[in-house]
Amino acid sequence: MSGGSRRGSARWGRPAEPPAPEIDVLIPTVGRVAELAVTLAGLAAQDDPPFGVVVSDQSDDFSSARAPAVQAMVRVLAAQGRPVRLEHHVPRRGMAEQRQFLLDAARAPAVLFLDDDVWLEPGQLARLHGALWASGAGFVGAAPQGLSYLADARPHERASFEPWRGAVHPETMRRGAVGFDRLSLHNAANLAHLAADLDLDDEDVVLYRIAWLGGCVLYDTARLREAGGFDFWRDAPPVHSGEDVAAEWRVMERWGGAGVLPSGAVHLEAPTTIPHRPVDLFDVVFAPADPEG
Repeated sequence: MSGGSRRGSARWGRPAEPPAPEIDVLIPTVGRVAELAVTLAGLAAQDDPPFGVVVSDQSDDFSSARAPAVQAMVRVLAAQGRPVRLEHHVPRRGMAEQRQFLLDAARAPAVLFLDDDVWLEPGQLARLHGALWASGAGFVGAAPQGLSYLADARPHERASFEPWRGAVHPETMRRGAVGFDRLSLHNAANLAHLAADLDLDDEDVVLYRIAWLGGCVLYDTARLREAGGFDFWRDAPPVHSGEDVAAEWRVMERWGGAGVLPSGAVHLEAPTTIPHRPVDLFDVVFAPADPEG
């Protein structure tokens, strides 16, 4: 069975025009096959809202997107009424440029930047979508959890948890600022333990204050673009990290941002494809002004 906008198997053989996507899911990838297939499988389990997918593969030979397991999941999504675009985007100019390329390809009112090593539980997309528009925030996100850490409770890393009460408000965040220590909330399986601390049910939604979050972030497309998106890529060295943080902080200081509990985003705990990270772009984008300038 399927629900909502997802076409079940009884209808796969009947040609039909898919509904207009309310979310474009944007997936940057390079050199991953199994992880990307699992990520797409998680999307195939989502019912609502209607969504499309854009995968930007920076493998030299387009091997990630062409792999049989990935192609199989692309066909499943297409049969369900989820349009999928596979883009071969080379040469590599860094993650900020890769994300801007994906943002430029989006057409839906909301965009979900989803890493290629994150599985979403059924219903997670609807949870994020409802939270984004109900909160009035510029973005919301479900920080991915490493379930190998379920037995590793870290109450000291959860001490900075602070739920939003009422509307989400703009915040200015910088390295070392008040609230920067919230970054530890997203370590290990802390969000699973927070959900247990709060005795949440699957239907509950709690928004909380963040320093930033990565891996699964849903933006109001117009607001992300108005804030500049990832246009700082032109001035960035090609090897960097923290581009997602810089974009979030731009949006946060104008419209606010929030994490969402419970988080049904699961990190696959695969080795990183960016082992060398000499520059955090958020420190570059938000560098203090030169008093001599």
